[in-house]
Amino acid sequence: MREAVRAALFDILGDSVVDARFLDLFAGTGSIGLEALSRGARSCVFVDVSDEACQIIRKNIENLGLSAQTRLYRLDALRAIEFLHRHGEQFDIVFIGPPYGKELAHKTLIQLAAHPILASGALVVTEIFKKEQIQREYGLLRSCDVRTYGDNRLWFYRWGAFK
Repeated sequence: MREAVRAALFDILGDSVVDARFLDLFAGTGSIGLEALSRGARSCVFVDVSDEACQIIRKNIENLGLSAQTRLYRLDALRAIEFLHRHGEQFDIVFIGPPYGKELAHKTLIQLAAHPILASGALVVTEIFKKEQIQREYGLLRSCDVRTYGDNRLWFYRWGAFK
């Protein structure tokens, strides 16, 4: 994610990050989850399937002294959602930043709706290529905002009962 897009994301999230249980799916270097922690998130779970990415994340966590607030799983994001659901995990904010062109955002949103690991009112943000198509609703997960920054599009979803 480009710096400008990350800055815009956290400007939008604002104080909702403070004391949040944060999940960073397709974490890459972990920059989104680490930024959330630096802005007051209570905890962050990082998920990435790549061994190289997990080594980078682990090193960043250790260098920043954040081991007590974090967990790192080397898992496919879809399997990680099932795993977290089985273990009764709940999150206030989820960031989905998959590689472009593989429909992974769509598949991940379906998986989140089917295996609820979201606290009531939780916010889910996914970054996709602006031409990629995803749905406005996935069960109780409903789009509440969409922002475009160059070739990147951020979709914001809210979890819970709606009027």
